[in-house]
Amino acid sequence: MTETHSKLELKQQRIKINVKEAQFTIQSIFSSIGCTPRVAEQIAEHLIDSSLCGVESHGLMRALQYADQFKSGYIVCDAEPTLKKTANGGHVVDGGGGIGIPAMQVAFEKAMSLASETGISALAVKNVGHTGRCGAFADNAAGQGFLTILIGGGNRKKWRQVAPYGGARAMLPTNPWCIGMPGGLLGPIVLDFATSKIAGGWIYAAKSAGALLPAGCLIDKEGNPTRDPNDYFSGGAILPAGEHKGYGLALIAELIGEAMLGPVATEANWLLICIKTGLYNSHGLLTEISEEILNDMRLCPPAPGFLRVEIPGERERNHKQASDGIIAIPEPTWLQIKNLESSLCAL
Repeated sequence: MTETHSKLELKQQRIKINVKEAQFTIQSIFSSIGCTPRVAEQIAEHLIDSSLCGVESHGLMRALQYADQFKSGYIVCDAEPTLKKTANGGHVVDGGGGIGIPAMQVAFEKAMSLASETGISALAVKNVGHTGRCGAFADNAAGQGFLTILIGGGNRKKWRQVAPYGGARAMLPTNPWCIGMPGGLLGPIVLDFATSKIAGGWIYAAKSAGALLPAGCLIDKEGNPTRDPNDYFSGGAILPAGEHKGYGLALIAELIGEAMLGPVATEANWLLICIKTGLYNSHGLLTEISEEILNDMRLCPPAPGFLRVEIPGERERNHKQASDGIIAIPEPTWLQIKNLESSLCAL
């Protein structure tokens, strides 16, 4: 099993959970809450995959947040995503107010189907809760020969999480971008990032694990630097990634999400663009040139404090392969998940 890459400074140890136990536990939680068996299974598989890939901010820990959102009515248990068209012919996946993972899966499948016919497609994803780890969907599409660009935003009035560059108060959501495309010999390239210095999920993960976050990511309600996740929940804010650059990307995403795609229900609106890469180059030549470019990066001498130059998407795939089906999760977080399962099954 590989070492877990984490942004958390833990006070307690991790425990090791196998996939079978995790699948049973998470699926049981969401079935008990009222999700359909198919949706419960999709959520469990997605969260497990994220944990196996080392993306702890979007892994098993999210079951706690999702459960709270289902129980409060923020997201709907029995929602099913549907495909619609606007009056002007735009394709929309409507999540029906449910968890966004099934809706995003439908969206990528539809986008690839349309791009297979026309070369390029664009569609919106609306009325959804959290959509999980977007990189998982982009990686799958890239493996089938598609470039995808996914942009999410448009709900700043409800999700004020990130301070704009030069500001001392949370004003914007974390407004993610995700870009994936076929790569070289080691697989697709996937760039999946929040426009904040740290994804919101890491703050929830730190809180549930009783951990500290890296320096330089958060400010408290007075605008002072902090590593304590509780300061964020007490009126603090996340700082933008790359200062003015992250702020600019977040602002564009907010404009796309609301001004272009329309009013936001539940969590965010998303724009998905999908391009069939075979329009411009053969798969063989794309792989050959990509490998040349990527290998150039790998051969760069590492800076002090680094072991190597990494390629976006490869760490996650390597982590999953080396995990051998075992998830190392902070002990307090797993105990909270098991307590949630017990409380729901006792009802």
